[in-house]
Amino acid sequence: MISANSSQAPYPSGNHRPTPRLPIIDAVRAGAILAMMAYHTSWDLGFLRLTPENYALSSFGRTAAHVIAGSFLFLVGIGLVLKNGRGIDPRSTLFRLLRIVVAAAAITGATWFAFPDSFIFFGVLHCIAAASVLGLPFLFLPIWVSAACAALVLAAPHLVHAEILDAPALLFLGLGIDTPRTNDYVPLFPWFGLVLAGICAGRIGLPALTRSRFGHWQPHGKLARWATSAGRHSLAIYLIHQPVLLGLLTGLAMLAGPHPRAGEASFRAEYVQNCMRTGGEQRSCQIAARCTMERLRSGSLWRPDGGFTVEQRLTAQALSQACYEAAEGTRVAP
Repeated sequence: MISANSSQAPYPSGNHRPTPRLPIIDAVRAGAILAMMAYHTSWDLGFLRLTPENYALSSFGRTAAHVIAGSFLFLVGIGLVLKNGRGIDPRSTLFRLLRIVVAAAAITGATWFAFPDSFIFFGVLHCIAAASVLGLPFLFLPIWVSAACAALVLAAPHLVHAEILDAPALLFLGLGIDTPRTNDYVPLFPWFGLVLAGICAGRIGLPALTRSRFGHWQPHGKLARWATSAGRHSLAIYLIHQPVLLGLLTGLAMLAGPHPRAGEASFRAEYVQNCMRTGGEQRSCQIAARCTMERLRSGSLWRPDGGFTVEQRLTAQALSQACYEAAEGTRVAP
């Protein structure tokens, strides 16, 4: 997740000329980067089975991911006001857009190679690239128009669902019925609404911020200077940190092996789902899931990746059947 926006103070009317940056915006962006790195670390640990389950995919983890992505997109809107609020410089705007588009294409290519079944075709960088173009007119329209459009874009997924919008060429809109399988999905609806909200906030609040104590804040300590530097180079950090993290943690996984209880939670959840689909009662299915898990472990049959031989699969199925019958009280547990 990345914002890749300038943190320069608003340009004066007239000719385009750069003015000093607002370090406080860079520091806020650095906080979002740190949260993003923590989330990706959690995802990598779960993906490599170094934790009992992938906590990044839990309800809390998904909420955290949405908050982090939302903060970056909100900062994109503020950055558009900072850089272009008093006039658009076509050369610098196109150069910045080109960098983001190239980075987004690199993410798509890398994930296509690493995760062909869930590659990123419209993630946060893709959304930022599109929003950086679509947001430009809203820098000069009346603020109430931008605010109204922000509300409509945010509400659109709750109002519009159409099967025709599940066509591959239209998935970037986010208004279809199904959610595509991808490791990062940030469609224009509702996420562009947060960019528009950032534009509104920037146009309303930045003049006051530049006059305030926060607007005049300068980094003096080592940590503050590091934070503002990270905020200025957020795109590079986004592109580099995940391959580095994944490489280091892959080495750790090769040395330490998977967590002893890795995959148990997902196994039980899938067991209960399949059991109920075939007519089982929820409580009995949950008891049977725990029983089956324990019996597989005690019999050295547990395979987090499900890699059973034919004989092992038959044994596991027999244990599962016995555990379910025991959960219903029709048989003693194995």
